[in-house]
Amino acid sequence: MLASAVGVLGLRLVHSSLSAWIPDWGREASFVIVMAGGMLIGHAWTFRMVDGRGWRFVSLGRDAWRPAPLLLGATFGALSIAIPAAALLAMGWLRAEPSNPGSSLGAAAASLAVLIPASLWEELTVRGYAFAALRERWGPMRTILATSLVFGGMHFLNAGASIGAVSIVTLAGVFLGVVLVRTGSLYAAWAAHLAWNVVLVVVLHATVSGLAKHAPDYRIVDAGPDWATGGTWGPEGGLFAAAGLAVATWIIFRRPSRRAEPDA
Repeated sequence: MLASAVGVLGLRLVHSSLSAWIPDWGREASFVIVMAGGMLIGHAWTFRMVDGRGWRFVSLGRDAWRPAPLLLGATFGALSIAIPAAALLAMGWLRAEPSNPGSSLGAAAASLAVLIPASLWEELTVRGYAFAALRERWGPMRTILATSLVFGGMHFLNAGASIGAVSIVTLAGVFLGVVLVRTGSLYAAWAAHLAWNVVLVVVLHATVSGLAKHAPDYRIVDAGPDWATGGTWGPEGGLFAAAGLAVATWIIFRRPSRRAEPDA
């Protein structure tokens, strides 16, 4: 934790010295890049100075970077929110409406510049070294539960946060923890996390965790009961999304667990 804090603060100092040259459209991306970079520095320092087991200990070794777990994580991450959202659209409880003209491709690129490092930062923080160390002592299920509660708590300060919405974020933490444990790859959990957010932000142009992103050409708006659609929190805060997460978690949970092997 100390190493990661030093890494983040060090990069923040560099970031602040360069902030005058960062355009407005790049400020959010640069912030999450700093956070993700700080966590990577913290992990690297720990592996060099404290725990020599290295990146494979946190399921980020070369063996964890395989197409199969990455594809599995991305597929389940995308489908667990895409199918509930499609059902809500078919029922008319979510509705697409025109928005200000612009470039959807440009907005997608800008969103990815934020979503990729943001999801990496959250995965390293919640399911990186701390997860691996706790798992040694507590076993996988207790560790998934504890880290998922932390993951949900990290979202309490977001706009529109409620007990219900944060509970579903906690369930998303369980899903991502199960992906990590069953695939033996933190890359797979990162892919699942990223795919979930990409569906919401890039494809649907919807609010995500209470945060409205730039949505040119069209956007998805709430037209149904908040318990189903998530209200101001966005589709991931409704019971349809919770059902999608529960089904995806159960399917992956039934897979045999795989621990990443040491690097050659």
